[in-house]
Amino acid sequence: MRLNIRLIVNILGLLLMLNGTSMLLCLPFSIYYREELWHLALSGGITLFTGLLIWLLTRREQNKELKKKDGYLIVTLGWLCMSAFGTLPYMLSDTIPGFTNAFFETISGYTTTGASIMTDIEAAPKGILFWRSLTQWIGGMGIIVLAVAILPILGIGGMQLFVAEAPGISPDKMKPRIKEVAKRLWFIYLGLTLVETVLLMFGGMTFYDAINHSLTTMATGGFSTKNASIAYYDSAYIQYVIIIFMFLAGTNFTITYFGLKGRFRKVWKNEEFRNYLIIVVLLSVAISFFVFSSKWEGFEKSFRDSLFQVISIITTTGFVTADYTAWAPFLTIIFFLLLFMGGSTGSTSGGIKVVRHTLLFKNSFLEMKRQLHPSAVIPVRLNGAAVSRNITYNVLAFVMIYLLVYGVGVFLLSFTGVEFDTALGAVATSLGNVGPGLGEVGPVNNFYGISPFGKWLLAFLMLLGRLELFTVLMLFNRNFWQKW
Repeated sequence: MRLNIRLIVNILGLLLMLNGTSMLLCLPFSIYYREELWHLALSGGITLFTGLLIWLLTRREQNKELKKKDGYLIVTLGWLCMSAFGTLPYMLSDTIPGFTNAFFETISGYTTTGASIMTDIEAAPKGILFWRSLTQWIGGMGIIVLAVAILPILGIGGMQLFVAEAPGISPDKMKPRIKEVAKRLWFIYLGLTLVETVLLMFGGMTFYDAINHSLTTMATGGFSTKNASIAYYDSAYIQYVIIIFMFLAGTNFTITYFGLKGRFRKVWKNEEFRNYLIIVVLLSVAISFFVFSSKWEGFEKSFRDSLFQVISIITTTGFVTADYTAWAPFLTIIFFLLLFMGGSTGSTSGGIKVVRHTLLFKNSFLEMKRQLHPSAVIPVRLNGAAVSRNITYNVLAFVMIYLLVYGVGVFLLSFTGVEFDTALGAVATSLGNVGPGLGEVGPVNNFYGISPFGKWLLAFLMLLGRLELFTVLMLFNRNFWQKW
């Protein structure tokens, strides 16, 4: 199976055109706040022109059939190209000095990780901060999925792109045509973003702050326009609104679609959603009682802070209203473990995902039954249906590789001289696309002090986590490049 190089480059050109157009959308905020325009205008122009030139030079490709290998390569290279060009607004405006720092911030945006190196966010130009938030919104659902809705118009099938970018989403659950699925997902994504923006404005946020936080909430990204993140807003209303939308963003968008259609029985029958809800509720209640019993805060504030931090970490959003590492050592361990949880499949969350944890635990307990009854056929069941062994093996392989990559990442980052707890937290939060970690990269700190090598390592881990390991790692397999 040969790679369709000309078509791959053609689609990368299309993605850069979309990327450049997105940069130009930030100009109204620069105009409104009377800032210099040339940084964003030049960045958008360079990116748009480069993408257009690439697209025009390769548009006459006759073979427009995308194979699976093509899809994997497009998604990985697409994220890298968008991140490379996405550094231009930061560098030209001198908001972030140096390509390493700018690339780290950009890929943290596109992968919706939210790990930042900016030490004074509020001093940055408004237009640049909006670009920063927009990178997360674009990366949340995936600009690739947006391209899937456009590619059929150009005569290019997009199924392989969709599978490579969003392996957790089940297109057949909503509509048989992939183009329609992508459109519906984006309409839901856009609609929830607009609704949250309005609700946050009712709570006293300016339109600018409301739209920025809505973009990064629905993307489960966590970039904020304030140095103190959501802790800046001492408002129960604003924090509860963000809690609700973080939870929705961490929910499978197919389930959200059924909920909007009023098919609540179908929503509740989904085992992953039930487990996701139960984990959030039980952990939040348990932690809030401990925080309250320690007499640090009143009960409502204890509950709100606990609920906010639990949902923020589980959904890999990374917003902060309190420093959970200052509560108690055993609570720090709990939040560290939550860095490996992740939200639902088919959501904008990163991490291992609830459904994989569910299948892993079910298979582990059933294995004890199989040992007692070696002749019995005891399949793992999810939502009442038997799960094929291929899926079970895939989950086991994913978790094993995830933990292996994590261990190697901690080992390599430790060589840069960071403290061990910082290495544990930084690698976990980067691979899980969460944002805050432990130690020097905890909830009230950032990644500025990490060495250049460490930043490139963590950037690579962000990409691995966002594309769920296999999409990127298979490019390092020599069989991928064989012509057969």
